Amino acid sequence: MPLTHPWYLQPPFRLPETWYRGAIARLQARLEENGLDGILLSNIWNIIYFSGLFHTATERPFWLFIPAQGEPTFFCPGLDRELVGSWWITDLEWYFDYPHHGPFNRLVFEPGPAEDIHAWLLRGLAARGYDRATLGFDGPVPADLAERLREVAPQAALKPSGDLCLKLRQIKTTEELALIRKVLAFQDHLLSYARGYILRHGIRTTDFEIRHAVERYGARLLMEAMTPDGRPHSAVGVNLWFTCRAGPATGYPHPNQFFYHRLQRGDAIQLAGFVHIGGYVGECYRALQTMPASDLQRRVWDVHTAMTELQAELCRVGARCNAIAGAVLRLARDAGLSEYIYHRPAHGIGMEGHQPPYISLGDETVLEEGMLLSNEPGLYNPAAGWGYNHSNTILVGKERGIVLNETPLTREWCWLEL
Repeated sequence: MPLTHPWYLQPPFRLPETWYRGAIARLQARLEENGLDGILLSNIWNIIYFSGLFHTATERPFWLFIPAQGEPTFFCPGLDRELVGSWWITDLEWYFDYPHHGPFNRLVFEPGPAEDIHAWLLRGLAARGYDRATLGFDGPVPADLAERLREVAPQAALKPSGDLCLKLRQIKTTEELALIRKVLAFQDHLLSYARGYILRHGIRTTDFEIRHAVERYGARLLMEAMTPDGRPHSAVGVNLWFTCRAGPATGYPHPNQFFYHRLQRGDAIQLAGFVHIGGYVGECYRALQTMPASDLQRRVWDVHTAMTELQAELCRVGARCNAIAGAVLRLARDAGLSEYIYHRPAHGIGMEGHQPPYISLGDETVLEEGMLLSNEPGLYNPAAGWGYNHSNTILVGKERGIVLNETPLTREWCWLEL
């Protein structure tokens, strides 16, 4: 009898080829609107977003060229030629490795001086008819690339155009949101499992053991549902990263110590899910407090939770990021808890994790429908060895932010007796 899985462990576990073709078509429309004949992508997240080719970024140059009309081209290192060659984009050029010497698009065995990889790239574009084109680049144009352009194709131009990619990536499509909702529902389940594990094992366990117990459990569930065959382009963009830290490490927003703390009564415990499926992720954290808790701990936890709820309410279409940040931070200030503030309330969420815009005092971005944000106005007391940082994933809505997580933010769920 086949296993029956909950809805969030049902396929698909990645976006289909048709979605990526549509993403390229949307970008091509923007290129034409901006007078560009094409765009050269070098950022791994842009390449994955528009092509669907999951790969590893190293020092080896890897590019995707998308023309304003026509089919895209990969220019990549030879170690990725099987991955690229088996994907839906069929136009491919490769160099053996970096630094490269010798002919291209073949194995080489003789040593010699390094070839100019930028000149090779630009010759490839010129051979495709772009020697007089105005092209975009998804970041600041590197000086050596600009210099080679003047030599190889002096009548062509490269313009920084990364904002065209970012704007498309910031507004999540229906298909992206469906996958993100699956990821978050799965993370809700893992948070519940972690909470149950803590209640069962109490002071006999460590934050290290909790983390790895949850990751093992999550991996088994997800792999049973995915049934991966080990071949390329299957079970891609998957990361079952789940963290737990307890005691003094919770008092720091980004602690640098290894987490191996045996639970004690009175500890704060931070649970944080960063699960990726098909490249997509959402935040799902809960700040737990074990009893006994001091009056100050109870007050800080309550105010921090109220800040989390206020931010979600304010993240609506037309709101300015810095206005939201100010309102949320003032809640802690007005409660007399300014000394426990260490960071902005939130950031945008994309495949890479942090993505603009930022719910920060210096970001004047106006929120648009379909943007995705974290929800984490934490408060920390490093001197006393505790701190709290819930996080949800918020979809910017017309009237208010829509919280996509379902794990409670209540005392009943987060305050534990061990």
